[in-house]
Amino acid sequence: MLVEFYRSSDMYTLVRPTRGLVQARTNLHKSAMQRRSVDHPRRVTTTRAVQREPTAETIATLGQLDGVCFDVDSTFCQDESIDELAEFLGCGDVVRELTAKAMGGNVLFQDALKSRLDAMNPSRADVDRFLIEHPHILSEGIRELLGVLGERGIKVFLVSGGFRQIIEPLAEQLGIPKAHVFANNLLFEDGGGAYAGFDPEEFTSRSGGKREAVMHIKKAFGLETIAMVGDGATDAEAKGEGGAKLFIGYGGTVYREGVAERADWFVMRIDEVTSALKGL
Repeated sequence: MLVEFYRSSDMYTLVRPTRGLVQARTNLHKSAMQRRSVDHPRRVTTTRAVQREPTAETIATLGQLDGVCFDVDSTFCQDESIDELAEFLGCGDVVRELTAKAMGGNVLFQDALKSRLDAMNPSRADVDRFLIEHPHILSEGIRELLGVLGERGIKVFLVSGGFRQIIEPLAEQLGIPKAHVFANNLLFEDGGGAYAGFDPEEFTSRSGGKREAVMHIKKAFGLETIAMVGDGATDAEAKGEGGAKLFIGYGGTVYREGVAERADWFVMRIDEVTSALKGL
């Protein structure tokens, strides 16, 4: 299915949307954001110090970057596409709770992914309709950051626990090569297109998979110094031996205390990263 978008501010919208469709999309996103702000308040009392300013070591690493990997849901984009797909399919509350557990690091990601998909049971037709009716909303400042990264020759990758079928159309619109997208692949039965599972070989289908993805990216693209930017525990896992050298935590959409404490640098706005790069 060919889905066309036009760019408006930091939002992608269908080329020929109906007024009612756009309003319904806006209302659904606002409703989801309100529920998530209750579940994950941005202002919390932390037990460990959160690094809100970049250290000298972080600044030095920024100057050495040749690649940046972005989580997609609640980081690169404001929406949490798995939760919104579930809402679209009428099982939002159940899946939202499972997502919170997965992103908080309380369960193995592969177990949470299976549970969420089993609850949703999305068909190929369901995903196609969702793509048409629910365009991504880019996080504020993402487009500007992409411009600065491009000027510095830093390659951009999308490394997500979300789904290729939902992420790849957005990547194409932003000029991000399909080969730079690492996400879960939904499987469908031939003929009717019923849900048939997900590809367990994708890096991001399991806990620790984002570090594996970064290790693969470094080898496949000949890169040495990569930063991971994200809001979840799976993003923090990307840093480590052979993986990302820098983990930048993002709390502008959802604040997760445990993630904030693990970040080398924790930002509430994407333009904090843009400004730091411009200052190098």
